[in-house]
Amino acid sequence: MPDPSAGTVLTPDVLTQIIDTQTAIVKLGQDLGAVMHLMAERLPLLTGAGGAIVELAEGEEMVYRAVSGIAQSNLGLRLRRQGSLSGLCVATADILTCHDSEQDQRVDRDACRKVGLRSMVVAPLLHAETVVGVLKILSPEANHFNELHIEILSRMSELVAAAMFYAARHERDELYHLATHDSMTGLANRALFYDRLRQAMTMANRNASCLGVMILDMDGLKAINDTHGHRAGDAAISELAERLHAVSRQSDTVARLGGDEFGVVLPEVQSLDNARKHAERVESAVCRPFSFESTPLELGASIGVALFPTDGTNVEGLLEKADQAMYRVKRTRKSRDGGPRSTGEQ
Repeated sequence: MPDPSAGTVLTPDVLTQIIDTQTAIVKLGQDLGAVMHLMAERLPLLTGAGGAIVELAEGEEMVYRAVSGIAQSNLGLRLRRQGSLSGLCVATADILTCHDSEQDQRVDRDACRKVGLRSMVVAPLLHAETVVGVLKILSPEANHFNELHIEILSRMSELVAAAMFYAARHERDELYHLATHDSMTGLANRALFYDRLRQAMTMANRNASCLGVMILDMDGLKAINDTHGHRAGDAAISELAERLHAVSRQSDTVARLGGDEFGVVLPEVQSLDNARKHAERVESAVCRPFSFESTPLELGASIGVALFPTDGTNVEGLLEKADQAMYRVKRTRKSRDGGPRSTGEQ
């Protein structure tokens, strides 16, 4: 941990890490979702924080668009701006510090307890002279942060703000689209998927109804990359994304969760059998060859589904059930084809 008496002089090691982060951000280009995820992952390493959050201001709410550490399970969480330190940061455009959330009247204490934080520093994210969100570091311990941490957070928030500006210039709507969608496929990204899933679960709970969630993992992507190169692999991912979007309903949220993993939120699906039938339609549409530079390539996927609230009443439990179902399909397929057993097997 940095010495609180060390003032705000950044050490060469910290400056090097900030420069490395800036270089990594430049390489990510307009993929703002990836930029925010990178920042959330890097900040705890730089500050010794227990976690980090990138929140965007959307209407009267603050939305967790990237998380790490103790906030990891809260991706997509929505909180009211009013009565929160993040909302106050958006309103004032000032860096704010909370030394003890149990004593600070400016914070949303229930949200702090939910995340497990006791102290935090919040820095504004400016886009075209407007505060569009905040960058936050947090700790489960009171009085964790000092002036050095504030200086580091200030530098890092400037990097994120610069990435936002160069990606979206003066268009705020474009900024939110870039921050919530996958740059390769145009589908929703992981953060937006979690956000929509949380909202759909809240609505289903309120209406005493059900919803489905589908997890899809590509089969054979490594073989395509190894045999035909990563351009072919990227083409396969994009082709699968197009087919998945085409066969889904307008009310569904179709997302690329990362790599070769996709997810779909299926609102108003009233039974697991209905969700499985939807998965069968998706499999029929997705699992057929495609052509890459006149070369026919196989395109396949393993799909798992789960139903809220039968299979889980929270985001993590529901997705775990869908993951388990997907891995069962993948293991069965590999066993049937005589291939190696999936690493997802317990």
